[in-house]
Amino acid sequence: MTNAPASPPPPTVAVLGAGSWGTALALHCARRGLPVRLWTRSVEHFEAMAAARVNARYLAEFPFPDNLAVEHDLGRALAGAGFVILAIPSHGLRATLQQVRAALAELGDAAPFYLVAAKGVEIDSLRTMADVVQETLPKEHAERMAVLGGPSFAAEVARGLPTAVVIASADAAAAAAIQQWMHGDGLRVYVTDDVVGVELGGAFKNVIALAAGVCDGAGLGQNARAALITRGLAEIGRLCIALGADPVTLSGLAGLGDLVLTCTGGLSRNRRVGLALGQGRALQEILDEMGMVAEGVNNTLSAHRLAQREQVEMPITQIMHAILYEGMSVRRAVAALMQRDLKPERD
Repeated sequence: MTNAPASPPPPTVAVLGAGSWGTALALHCARRGLPVRLWTRSVEHFEAMAAARVNARYLAEFPFPDNLAVEHDLGRALAGAGFVILAIPSHGLRATLQQVRAALAELGDAAPFYLVAAKGVEIDSLRTMADVVQETLPKEHAERMAVLGGPSFAAEVARGLPTAVVIASADAAAAAAIQQWMHGDGLRVYVTDDVVGVELGGAFKNVIALAAGVCDGAGLGQNARAALITRGLAEIGRLCIALGADPVTLSGLAGLGDLVLTCTGGLSRNRRVGLALGQGRALQEILDEMGMVAEGVNNTLSAHRLAQREQVEMPITQIMHAILYEGMSVRRAVAALMQRDLKPERD
């Protein structure tokens, strides 16, 4: 990542996805002085935001500044944009990118830089979000991609509170440009070339956050939570390294940093789902009540399948899979973890 080219001039930014994370990133880019278009697929959501000049559904406390426009038409959102932030939930990214490709073909614009802000792995294909971009967009577009990781609750980014994130890209120009555009106004931005490590660390920490929530919801104590986070990092590391990640990344913002925040922070959706599960509530009831995506539910399926494919031992992930999809009780889950065969701490 050394000797990167100078960043191009500030671009128009298209943020695809008007959930809490996409809206927070749009607000941050607007605060940085960039012209921003926030796109939503929902006509109803678009009309509500355009009328009220706020995303009342997700971040009602943060009115839109004058340089933040909302869009429902994908072509208008992308036209002339030099920087596209993909904040679509992981399970919907591929379908959206297929629409993006069609819109780009009609526009004929030069390839922008892309930042993948979704965290997850497809359940059926077991492909990362970077893989999905590379498989869906034209080559000259996919080459200008970076991914975003690190401990960053949407509401705090929207508020401008101090936050550190990391951007990973194989393209030094993409990393340098996005770092310059996004750094400042409360956000400190680091760069790395470990795309795999940043992506997988960000996806799999959601599974451990669910487990940490279960632990707290069941009243198992702070000792148990600390042990779970520590051993969770160990098993995430085993799988990420097996899939090509740099071990150093896992001790950084996209690994340990994101894991600690999501397992302990009150704004964590995944922890909230786990808390309710630990209190004995049914998964579907919890999700219906939240009305928002908790990526850890899908990430548990992906991580479990990848662990089986790579023959990597992931006991916490296996237990969360059993709780979510096999009907295992929390009491049995705790017993299963505590009664595993004795072993050294270092594998």
